[in-house]
Amino acid sequence: MLGIFMFLFMLSLCTFVCSWEVIQFGLFFVSFLSLLFIYRFSGFNCFSLMLGGDLLSYSLFGLSCWICSLMLMASYKVYKNNNEKVKFSFLVVLSLVFLFLSFCCLDLLFFYVSFESVLIPTLLMIIGWGGQPERLQAGIYMLFYTLCASLPFLVGIFSLYGCEGSAVFYYLELKGVSMGWFWFFVFVVAFLVKLPMFLFHLWLPKAHVEAPIAGSMVLAGVLLKLGGYGLFRVLWLFQSFVKSQGGWLVSVGLIGGLFTSFICMRQVDLKSLIAYSSVGHMGIVLGGVMTLSSWGCGGALLLMVAHGLCSSALFCLANVVYERFFSRSLVLLSGMMSVFPSLALWWFLFCVFNMAAPPSMNLFGEISLMVSLVGWSEWTVVCLGMLSFFSAYYSLFMFSSTQHGKSWAVFCIEGVNFREFLLLLLHLVPLNLLILNLDLWLYWF
Repeated sequence: MLGIFMFLFMLSLCTFVCSWEVIQFGLFFVSFLSLLFIYRFSGFNCFSLMLGGDLLSYSLFGLSCWICSLMLMASYKVYKNNNEKVKFSFLVVLSLVFLFLSFCCLDLLFFYVSFESVLIPTLLMIIGWGGQPERLQAGIYMLFYTLCASLPFLVGIFSLYGCEGSAVFYYLELKGVSMGWFWFFVFVVAFLVKLPMFLFHLWLPKAHVEAPIAGSMVLAGVLLKLGGYGLFRVLWLFQSFVKSQGGWLVSVGLIGGLFTSFICMRQVDLKSLIAYSSVGHMGIVLGGVMTLSSWGCGGALLLMVAHGLCSSALFCLANVVYERFFSRSLVLLSGMMSVFPSLALWWFLFCVFNMAAPPSMNLFGEISLMVSLVGWSEWTVVCLGMLSFFSAYYSLFMFSSTQHGKSWAVFCIEGVNFREFLLLLLHLVPLNLLILNLDLWLYWF
């Protein structure tokens, strides 16, 4: 683990002298190395006084490595047009370094610093490489929305230091530290905004719409998972409170996911539709985590990894179309099947995986979450049934709106190249092959 950190640190320093291809090869190497950690260290391991983790940490770090590797592949136009490619690759590697520290640090204060530092490379990507004039407003909106919500979390960490003399995860867990309802809101609100929970989600669609493809991939694929990871790490401080009073958060997560499904059905912007669908999926994750059951937490981890791959692939598909037509309107992008027949299969695959069709990880993650939520309360059956139906509705609506109908392409456009097909394939393969070891993720809690 320390070797991976040193390799990432050296890679970030070498971005100014190494080529784009060397950096991408280094990121893929770290991705395959992280898979070895997932299968080798399934329990908790402490590698130093500050770094360590368990399967949750290694899984999300492996997802981060894979998404950051694909970010460079998706952003080939930055390299081709020499649009500050050195600075761009440096920001990608720097964001991965901060993600590594966030997922693998053991101290809450160290986690807070890394947790907030990830926003800086993402903000610079949106401002520096975004294509719309509103990107500055969207970036500042994202920064202050998440930063202000996490300031109470910093106050809570200092209070822990004052009371216990330490803020290390596993020391507090072994000691059996328990805190009341006031501190529950202080600690949890930062992660609810980052997740994001419905009512705290307003920064996400705007950031997605204004971000370049790399910014959208890291936002949907990794940064939303920081909220779920933080909930896993702090909720055991409030086990008694969550078991007695946590039902309202489950209700907000499920009902909020239902409302965002309604919003998805009325969207005309392709990236905005994908962004709002992420809010709906994270609402189910929030409900599963708040049950504090093995099925709920295992399914939440499984769905977070699956959603990171699936939503990133959907943003890549949206970017492939945007680079040809310079529009994200579903009205203008109709009839893509007649223009790009080879791309229609990929649209169909990722749209049906977005609605949890077999054999993707999304299906098994949602089944686990539904089992945990129905076991928590049988009244959730109605909401879960409607969520599943409307998820299928807006996923098929996205596919039919883009692929069928009259095409407005009346001019010669560039075809889909091998790099873009390879990019989609590298999203598809882990999304379907990781189900071969479902027990590893479902029974880690």
